[in-house]
Amino acid sequence: MSILNVEHLTHGFGDRAIFEDVSFRLLAGEHIGLVGANGEGKSTFMNIITGKLMPDEGTIEWAKNVKTGYLDQHAVLKAGMSIKDALASAFEPLYAMEARMNELYEKMADASDKEMEEYMEETGTIQDMLTNRDFYMIDAKVEEVARALGLLDLGLDRDVTELSGGQRTKILLGKLLLEKPDILLLDEPTNYLDAEHIEWLKKYLQEYENAFILISHDIPFLNSVINIVYHMDGNYHSLERYVGNYDKFMEVYEVKKAQREAAYNRQQQEIAELKDFVARNKARVATRNMAMSRQKKLDNMDIIEKVKEKPKPEFNFKTARTPGKVLFETKDLVIGYDEPLSQELNVNMERGERIVLTGSNGIGKTTLLKSILGLIPALSGKAELGENLVIGYFEQEMSKDIDTTCLQEIWNEFPSFTQYEVRSALAKCGLTTKHIESKCRVLSGGEQAKVRLCKLINKESNLLVLDEPTNHLDADAKEELKRALKEYKGSILMVCHEPEFYEDIATQVWDCTKWSTKL
Repeated sequence: MSILNVEHLTHGFGDRAIFEDVSFRLLAGEHIGLVGANGEGKSTFMNIITGKLMPDEGTIEWAKNVKTGYLDQHAVLKAGMSIKDALASAFEPLYAMEARMNELYEKMADASDKEMEEYMEETGTIQDMLTNRDFYMIDAKVEEVARALGLLDLGLDRDVTELSGGQRTKILLGKLLLEKPDILLLDEPTNYLDAEHIEWLKKYLQEYENAFILISHDIPFLNSVINIVYHMDGNYHSLERYVGNYDKFMEVYEVKKAQREAAYNRQQQEIAELKDFVARNKARVATRNMAMSRQKKLDNMDIIEKVKEKPKPEFNFKTARTPGKVLFETKDLVIGYDEPLSQELNVNMERGERIVLTGSNGIGKTTLLKSILGLIPALSGKAELGENLVIGYFEQEMSKDIDTTCLQEIWNEFPSFTQYEVRSALAKCGLTTKHIESKCRVLSGGEQAKVRLCKLINKESNLLVLDEPTNHLDADAKEELKRALKEYKGSILMVCHEPEFYEDIATQVWDCTKWSTKL
């Protein structure tokens, strides 16, 4: 049975086409991976099928009474809302029913016999629906999901704005699971999640009976949970269906690409031969008709487009002069905000080391980086930086209020660059002209990450401090970043939840759960 049918979808932004005459169907029980490079339109597609965005052309038809649940990579939680409120908001339709029932009870005080009969009938129906949908067990359900996602220890009364990116993702995911939709729409759900909860989500999706559409650049995760791939191809503004997991899709796609290239080369040779014949024979009376026939064939030919290789990013970090032996040292350092996130820390890092920080979300990994860099004050103790340090810092996210274009963002950082140098720098990071002139805030998470990496690779450094640099990056960019970090001559301090990314880079892995007070 088809749950969703998308027919002849066409959409673009300005002169930038994203889809051209695209069709898509989702069948019951299908576990779909929506794949493609950064900026190809995966999140745009999700926004179109959920009705957040109107397409330029085409129809989107859901089966009747289908309930969708959407985990959006840009979803925001409101200030003043507690974890419990955020999770319980999954049951808003039931709370609305309860409010209606209470309203009817109040009306009964002044009701006529006929009205009383109507009110009693309606309240009885509502009461049955609330009971059947476990309305009176909401608190227990919220607690159960909070425990599974590691949110219970934070305190369910905690304000959501005090939480880390990973903790907020867990709340949005928890709310979605409580809603029990007929179809899950998940946009980069593993971003900011720690290894333990990525594993939990993987098992949940493997056992999930209903359909889902998943966007993710975490290839091992994708391979383990999907059975259908839809590939978003920016060269052709198309969406093509493949049966199997991501690895199977790549096998078939590479064969298809080779066939397209061979067909293009054959046609180019045929065109050259036809043009040559026409040029040599159109002026001769005896062969003019043959030349005209070949010209007609040329005019009516369906031209095969050349397979354009997507620009692959190049990240090459510049190294500054050699720093002192000790890069930083902490003395009885306690990090936190209103309350401590850590015990007293006495750690150091020496030149040449590559240290990866791991551990659950919200235990203070980002806070530790910022405390070492002096960006936020310690609660007690201190962090001392070594001599001759030139630090390159990669933050998790761009500011939500950013109003500059990519071009302006790099120019502000490097005012001496010519326009050509700025464009070249961004192009090396895999960003095309259409991205370079766009405002940063309309770019995908992966494209924004490439802009921030562009700033980093064009400055000399001898210590890279990287806070979850792989989030949002597509497979090509992730692979290139790994290569560049392995070749980097300086030292690295990095927060990362992907062992397959950092295993070949790290000289030490610090498990931050050992010193956190938030477990």
